[in-house]
Amino acid sequence: MLPQNRRLRHLQGIYLRNLSFTRPQGRATDDLEADLPSTKLQSLSLHDGPPLLHHAHSSESLLPTTRVNANANANANANARRRSTLAGVSPLTRQKQLEYTVESRAADVFFSLHCAEDEEPVYISEVGERATNFNFRFFDLSQAGPSVTRNSQFVIKIWAKRQLSWSLLVTEHVDLRNLHYLESIRNQHFPPNCLVFHLLDGIYSLELSNKKPEPKQASPLPTSSYNALMKLSNLDNSIQDALATREALTAQINSLLDRAPADAVPQAQESALLASKYVSAQTRALRTAEARRAELRASIAARRSAIEEGRAAQAKATDHVKHAQSKLPASQSLLSATRESIHGQRRRICEDLSRIFPIQPHPSGAPLSFTICGVPLPNTDYDPTSSSSTEDSLSAALGYVAQLTNQLQFYLSVALPYPITPFGSRSGIRDDISLLPDSQRRDFPLFLRGGATAQYRFDYAWFLLNKDVEALCVAAGLKVVDIRHTLPNLKYLLYVCSAGRDEVPERKRGGVRGLWAGRLKGKVSGADNGASSNGGSSRPGSADSDALSGGRQREQLMGRVVSRESRDGRENGVGGSSIDSAVIGLPFDESAAKLTLRTKGLRENVGARA
Repeated sequence: MLPQNRRLRHLQGIYLRNLSFTRPQGRATDDLEADLPSTKLQSLSLHDGPPLLHHAHSSESLLPTTRVNANANANANANARRRSTLAGVSPLTRQKQLEYTVESRAADVFFSLHCAEDEEPVYISEVGERATNFNFRFFDLSQAGPSVTRNSQFVIKIWAKRQLSWSLLVTEHVDLRNLHYLESIRNQHFPPNCLVFHLLDGIYSLELSNKKPEPKQASPLPTSSYNALMKLSNLDNSIQDALATREALTAQINSLLDRAPADAVPQAQESALLASKYVSAQTRALRTAEARRAELRASIAARRSAIEEGRAAQAKATDHVKHAQSKLPASQSLLSATRESIHGQRRRICEDLSRIFPIQPHPSGAPLSFTICGVPLPNTDYDPTSSSSTEDSLSAALGYVAQLTNQLQFYLSVALPYPITPFGSRSGIRDDISLLPDSQRRDFPLFLRGGATAQYRFDYAWFLLNKDVEALCVAAGLKVVDIRHTLPNLKYLLYVCSAGRDEVPERKRGGVRGLWAGRLKGKVSGADNGASSNGGSSRPGSADSDALSGGRQREQLMGRVVSRESRDGRENGVGGSSIDSAVIGLPFDESAAKLTLRTKGLRENVGARA
């Protein structure tokens, strides 16, 4: 970059080397107080008119100021051998001397840039802490404004902090056009308080000697001929003439427009067109707002109707809740009574099943060996090569178990995972859950017939039966230790289901009595028809008709029994008068029940409850 082209916008960074608080060589004490720049001749040459000289008050502290003498003295001092004053002293003294040296030279430093000495700073750097050489952070002044970026002269002030106070150390007037180029800051002998400036194209300094930058190595570029340059010059002249003509025409047009009266019609038309556009836009917005208002009104009306319906439903539900709360104690008591009745009926049924299918210990006395209906059933440890009688006994026992398990699933309200087909000693079980091949049948026999395949299917069927027994036990809250103990698990289940402190409830009336009455009704149907035709006052199938027919059947049955007993007495030589009418009756306890069918008995019970 040429020196005359250097501007403040090209400055990117500033370095401070060899910080010193001593007075510089080659200047008088009065010159320091006068705060003159170090390059006096250059600064004086910039002023217009005769140079202004500042006379010193004394001439005792003057030192040589020529650059040749200063360089000679610097070289002599550099060649002279340095003497150490710390030889032979104690380490503590050496440490104190070093700390004093560092304390006397190191300080906290920052700088400020000014376009003029008395103006506000255009840039203030960060504070460098406790050092003698400072590399301040780079900055960018390209956005500071043309009054700053186009200036080539500025003032830099160095501020130092020693003993908890800041003071102005150096004030330097810098002209970027007078800077000396430095190839690098390495291997350089810097004078005290030397400022180094980093520009776009390299590093510069005021106080060090100038070094010409090495030319850039680049390939030669092709140039143009004389004729091409002349054509370019003619073209440039033509362009300049065209620009001048355009400027002249522009000036003439502007003068004509200034002299012509202003026409307000186009502007008024444009304003009217703009206003019409605004009106149409506002009309569309108004229509949209009205449609939105209609939608909101419809939505609000729908919501109000929904709220009213909801409130009505809520009030109705509240009434239902109040009504249900009044019936809740009765329902709870009925529910508890029903549960107790169900539990009692299950106890009675389980006791009946225990008597129908008695499970007793095996006569041999082996542990966990039981018989069902007198037929022994091993705990899946049997001999496959046993005789046919043993196989028949095993099939019969499994048939009893299948029948009992199938009945328990209905009485205990437990769905068996594997459905059972009870058929005596030829019972079976079905597996609809497991993943079996499509060709294999899902029905497995609970009897042993056939070869090895039949043996496998029989074992699997017995396993499924044990799983059904386990499902019943789990539903009753029992823990099965080993599912192979078929009869022990069943006996344990029946024992727990029939256990209880309350008395076992009686069987509901009907049942066998109703079936026996129906059988007798078929035998004496002729007599009943005659009686009903004579009676005529009772409707067939009503309670009175059933009671009347039942009573007549009872009288006829009692007459037949009396005649049979009297006939037997005459044959045995016993008179009929000695027969007591109190011992004559049905083979079971009559009590006060009526001989009706089960459905009629249920109908009577319903009428009694109502």
